[in-house]
Amino acid sequence: MSTPPREQSLDRHFERLGLRERKKLKTRRAIQEHALRLFIEQGYDATTVEQISEAAEISPSTFFRYFPTKEDVVVTDEYDPIMAEVFREQPPELTLVEAMRRMFRQVLEHAYASDREMITARVLLILSVPALRARSFDASLHDTYRMFLELVSERVGRPRDDFEVQVFGQAVIGALQAVMIRWAENGAVEDLPELVDRALEFLAAGCPLDDQPA
Repeated sequence: MSTPPREQSLDRHFERLGLRERKKLKTRRAIQEHALRLFIEQGYDATTVEQISEAAEISPSTFFRYFPTKEDVVVTDEYDPIMAEVFREQPPELTLVEAMRRMFRQVLEHAYASDREMITARVLLILSVPALRARSFDASLHDTYRMFLELVSERVGRPRDDFEVQVFGQAVIGALQAVMIRWAENGAVEDLPELVDRALEFLAAGCPLDDQPA
């Protein structure tokens, strides 16, 4: 069976990585997997960097080369550069929101199919541990937000400090945060890619609350 086009697009990102980068990615994911297992087994606060490093068979100094803080081992993932690449591949005839919706559908469906357990564990931890929630909020407002500003400004031909570009970027960040909170609070049983798509569809329609049933 051939690989669906959307998965081919995502797989190309990893295929273009050199051997060193692929090995670093493999090590980073292994550290995350051990960390998440320990956090679930004994609690986030009770788990030390030393314990994670021992489980992953690395030194604490190696841990900090991959993750600057213990919070980052939960908050960090490799999807931002993939999202940027997939967004830039969207056809120019699509509206900005439709290009964003299609990008998220492609990336999230692929990620959800291959990493659902890790994504679920990370989101539930982030929303249940105050330090992680604060770190995730900070990362969203800085790293992911800056990425969105760059992508949007490229596509519409307006500067990143344009007021409307900034508002659009913050609207997408806010929609994603609302989705994650709802998803986690409802036991992570809803389809995450579908929720994100629904949120962006609502934004694209101008947030027509007056037309929605009470």
